[in-house]
Amino acid sequence: MIFSHKILLWYMKNKRTLPWRQTKDPYKVWLSEIILQQTRVAQGLPYYLKFIARFPTVDDLANAAEEQVLKLWQGLGYYSRARNLHATAKMVVDDYGGEFPKTYQGLLKLRGVGDYTASAIASISYNIPEPVVDGNVYRVLSRFYGVELAINSIQGIRYFKQLAREVMDSENIRDYNQAIMEFGAMQCVPKNPDCEACPLNDACIARQKNKVDELPIKISKAKIRNRYFNYLVVIDPNDKTLLQQRKGKGIWQNLWEFPLLETKEHIGKVELERRYKEELDIKGNHEFYQFNEKDIVHKLSHQHLHTRFWIVKTDMPLKNGIAFRTLPDFPVPVLIADFINTFKI
Repeated sequence: MIFSHKILLWYMKNKRTLPWRQTKDPYKVWLSEIILQQTRVAQGLPYYLKFIARFPTVDDLANAAEEQVLKLWQGLGYYSRARNLHATAKMVVDDYGGEFPKTYQGLLKLRGVGDYTASAIASISYNIPEPVVDGNVYRVLSRFYGVELAINSIQGIRYFKQLAREVMDSENIRDYNQAIMEFGAMQCVPKNPDCEACPLNDACIARQKNKVDELPIKISKAKIRNRYFNYLVVIDPNDKTLLQQRKGKGIWQNLWEFPLLETKEHIGKVELERRYKEELDIKGNHEFYQFNEKDIVHKLSHQHLHTRFWIVKTDMPLKNGIAFRTLPDFPVPVLIADFINTFKI
């Protein structure tokens, strides 16, 4: 039995029942693929259901305010995905009359849609024989065929795409693409896979050469950057506080946060108090103290945020203050959301 047939047979017996597998609607397929980028199914599923409930069609998503989209996305991370999601919905409605392109090349023109997502939508929604290559597929192919090219090198990306095309089941592409991704997610897992129970174990080169733990090969990530965040949580007599929206192209674009003083390293209370007085126009007497004794280290892909929350209680009402009780309505980074849930005025 050939590779693709074994994968399909395994899938029919072991696949999970997931809502996006019950439809060919390109909107729902696209939505699920964007949510599941760099996200486990268990984490992404509740978000998919929330988005479908709030925005049942691409028109509904396109007509939503960006803050609604960001708020619903809160906690998933990689917020550029949410902004691209919203922008692409508008593009589909404005430029394509509310209909997703029906070709692989047409799908690639959508914002935030690369080779993998275009291949997934093309094959699942339109039955176009285009192979998908995601992290799960890289792992399955590299182990079974013993490929020792780095999966994130130019040569490796090209090689694996061609290999995926050669071994795919073109006649059953919709099920096959979902099958090989599911196989990587459930059977050929990154660590400690159950090779004894694997239907491909008799011909798996990685198993034969005892290289299961070594494949796939990936070029080392960039050096982790350490950043030091000092959030100033100002509270006035009316239980109002200050929020500001992040701008620019950095992390958390367009999300809301407390006034931030970023430093090159940790600084003490005296220096921080001097700095915030210069940058924030806060009148009256105040009490100033550190909320968390130890840094909260928020780990992102290429940077670690060493975070301290400083409480600043002032006896003068804030100009343009926001009621603290309304903060849960704002789209904020999960780091801020966790603080809001913990802090009691």
